[in-house]
Amino acid sequence: MRILLTGKNGQVGWELNRSLSTLGTIFALGRDQIDLAKPETLGSVIQEIKPNIIINAAAYTAVDKAESEPELAMTVNGIAPGVIAEEAKKIGAGMIHYSTDYVFDGKATSPYKEEDAPCPLNIYGKSKLAGDQAVMQANIPHIILRTAWVYSLRGSNFLLTMQKLAQSKNQIKVVDDQIGSPTWSRAIAEGTARILEHCRSTGKSKIFSHSGVFNMSCGGETSWFGFAKKILELSGENTELIPIPTIEYPTPTARPESSLLSNRKLKQVFHHEMPHWQDALLECLNSDHKARNALP
Repeated sequence: MRILLTGKNGQVGWELNRSLSTLGTIFALGRDQIDLAKPETLGSVIQEIKPNIIINAAAYTAVDKAESEPELAMTVNGIAPGVIAEEAKKIGAGMIHYSTDYVFDGKATSPYKEEDAPCPLNIYGKSKLAGDQAVMQANIPHIILRTAWVYSLRGSNFLLTMQKLAQSKNQIKVVDDQIGSPTWSRAIAEGTARILEHCRSTGKSKIFSHSGVFNMSCGGETSWFGFAKKILELSGENTELIPIPTIEYPTPTARPESSLLSNRKLKQVFHHEMPHWQDALLECLNSDHKARNALP
């Protein structure tokens, strides 16, 4: 299997490049090789590689900055995925694309299911929804994996921000009225690999029969405050955390109050169960400790 991976240096892309290595020949590309901000250049790259599967892990993820860069956010998240899907159609390739919990407004009283109607509150969410729709409208074999609150040991994310703040501040205020499920990028990558393994073991056509949207976030739920508390606890930090409501932490754009996702469909179709967010966080931090101890 020839797999083209975009966004190889991102949180999810970096883990995918590791997790997919046994499933085929991986063509892992970064922004310098395939730039989604320039959709007109994507076709030549895809046609040269001629992959069987395209995994699009590249995205514009700066939620607040998107409000001041709506055209760039829409180009990368909304237009480029559709271009990639159309190029995939020309060579008979399938596509895996990543979506976000921010396509929802957060007003639901139970975890969102794949068939629930999206209603994004911000430019980022709108741009990601546009990309989802473009991939679906291309009428190719596709799987859209909708995830949430992604973190890792690289890049810019809540985990690293909390660890950095804890080393320089005696007190940190954290929002406690937004609910979701923190999801380790490695859990996403391993879940993606499980899907591809399932498709391969059941025949190449299996990915066609299971085209659609699948939620993929870690189990359980917490607030940003709860997430921060567990991060500092497992990191051995004693910085005081103060819970505050969203209204006391103004940002350029609105965020969903509750964006929990139901993973039931993922488990039913691909027999894959995501880890609980606390277990994933512990494993993530332990992997960091092991990596540090392995250094000469």
